[in-house]
Amino acid sequence: MKLSLKFIIVLVLAFGVSACTKFKTYNGPEVTRLVIMKSERKLYLFSNQTTLKTYNIDLGFAPVGDKKVENDGKTPEGSYTIDRRNPNSSYHLSIGISYPNEQDKAEAKALGKSPGGDIFIHGGPTLFRDRNKADWTWGCISVSNREIEEIYAMVRDGTPIDIFP
Repeated sequence: MKLSLKFIIVLVLAFGVSACTKFKTYNGPEVTRLVIMKSERKLYLFSNQTTLKTYNIDLGFAPVGDKKVENDGKTPEGSYTIDRRNPNSSYHLSIGISYPNEQDKAEAKALGKSPGGDIFIHGGPTLFRDRNKADWTWGCISVSNREIEEIYAMVRDGTPIDIFP
């Protein structure tokens, strides 16, 4: 079935180009804090004392315990901030967590190792082998692609994030 150029233009105008973009807008209450409860596999977005959104998450491939060194597969625990964003992430979109902090660096140094880095909240896996696996990341927090689009729009750099066991 051939579609005419005129018909395609009408469809684009009717549904809008924004329906095809991963970059959403958000005009609601400010997200003032993120909380990760690793044992619950939940991410909470707060505006002051009000929970705005709750998401199911996947963690690092060795999720129990605090991240100590690079490549241990653990998701860090502690207080950090959202410090960067990657619109060209290999995992759809991602927002960076300020790991490692000074305490994390000191703990790894005492073990004679690197603490690692590049910890993000990001979308789903791009590799087929990781799809539908729980706790598949190298220490990051994963949500669905649709959910990271919301989070990316809602959360600003500098927002505090607390990660609990």
